[in-house]
Amino acid sequence: MSTNNVGYFLPSPSQWPIIGSIGIFFLALGGVLMMNDYSSSKIILSIGSLIIIYMCFGWFGTVINESESGKYNKQVDISYRWAMSWFIFSEVMFFAGFFWCPILHESSVSSLVS
Repeated sequence: MSTNNVGYFLPSPSQWPIIGSIGIFFLALGGVLMMNDYSSSKIILSIGSLIIIYMCFGWFGTVINESESGKYNKQVDISYRWAMSWFIFSEVMFFAGFFWCPILHESSVSSLVS
């Protein structure tokens, strides 16, 4: 990684969120059609899955190319790492609370009943 850049790197506008939205639309449409026993539902669901896979490879490829070409400096690298760390921490805390709350609620209700 090159540290020659001064300032903060802002990526150019990307087409990948639009492609992802189209893929999610096809996934949702295929799922709804599958629940209603339409014959073409598996084809539409497959198209949506392929679009999402294409979007993931393209978007990650774009980010990797930006990183490998030296557009990121040390500040951007550190901020990406901190952002991902906080995101993972928030997900762990959310699911811990989400799955631990019924256990606590059940034990408090059972202690009131008996």
